[in-house]
Amino acid sequence: MIKEVITDEEILSKKCEPAVAEDAPVAQDLVDTLLANDDAACLAANQIGVTKCIVAYLNEAEKPVVLFNPRITQKLKPFAAVESCLSREEPAAVQRYSWIRVAYDRLEDGRLVPAKKKLEGYGAQAVQHMIDHCNGVLV
Repeated sequence: MIKEVITDEEILSKKCEPAVAEDAPVAQDLVDTLLANDDAACLAANQIGVTKCIVAYLNEAEKPVVLFNPRITQKLKPFAAVESCLSREEPAAVQRYSWIRVAYDRLEDGRLVPAKKKLEGYGAQAVQHMIDHCNGVLV
């Protein structure tokens, strides 16, 4: 279901709770909202009002990718960036890494399964932005 993207800093500044397999409907709402919003390349669950650690982003093929409980395990090549956010009015200056390794859970047959992924470039930047959201960091 398509949800409204929220701007409530009280919700956005809370650290998200770990996601569980039963949160799959939240992930679907996140994907639906991401695909319905032409200005979005990525979204975190707290941006649709659910404080669970779930993120979705569009990969290079413009296909949605969902990560449950993502965490950065390695990062290389720092750079300065200015990022916009659907939940914030003004762009923010941040430090990002052009290469990251992420550990996360993926939904498989109704359960969460551990996985790892290497990301570079824009995908790496988008996932870092979403992990900030999961940690209650407003960018």
